[in-house]
Amino acid sequence: MKTAICPGSFDPVTLGHLDIIERAAELFDEVIVLVMSNRSKSGSLFTVEERIEFINRTIKGKNIKVDTYDGLLVDYAKQKNAVAIVKGLRAMSDFEYEFQQALTNKSLYPKVETVFLTTEGKNMFLSSSMVKEVCTLGGDISTFVPQEIINDIYERCKGDN
Repeated sequence: MKTAICPGSFDPVTLGHLDIIERAAELFDEVIVLVMSNRSKSGSLFTVEERIEFINRTIKGKNIKVDTYDGLLVDYAKQKNAVAIVKGLRAMSDFEYEFQQALTNKSLYPKVETVFLTTEGKNMFLSSSMVKEVCTLGGDISTFVPQEIINDIYERCKGDN
């Protein structure tokens, strides 16, 4: 069985994330969506547990699982005997950072490959940070995030939780 990992902070999960996850599920026997804490990003809107619950509410593939890990991604990949790390790319700036990460991961765990999937054109600009900013300022995020979680995001952005 070929297992791939789709890591990210998913704060919150967007339609762009789901596109990459679902396409990865067509390529691999098992896909693990790995919700990680990103130490370089501050101000998480949702807890890790909430993000896991949101992803579970929105994923469609039977071969997709959700997990969390607070350590080196390659250590998790070793534990799960994963053959690939799947990353979505929106722009050249994404590639530079992700390429550096891929080379680092390969040097730490030579058995894992990084697979880059390009986003659909309609999602090129989309990021969790952009969703949070638009939502906080009262904008419409209905075309950015899954309908199953939109009310949760609006409520948190308004400060109700």
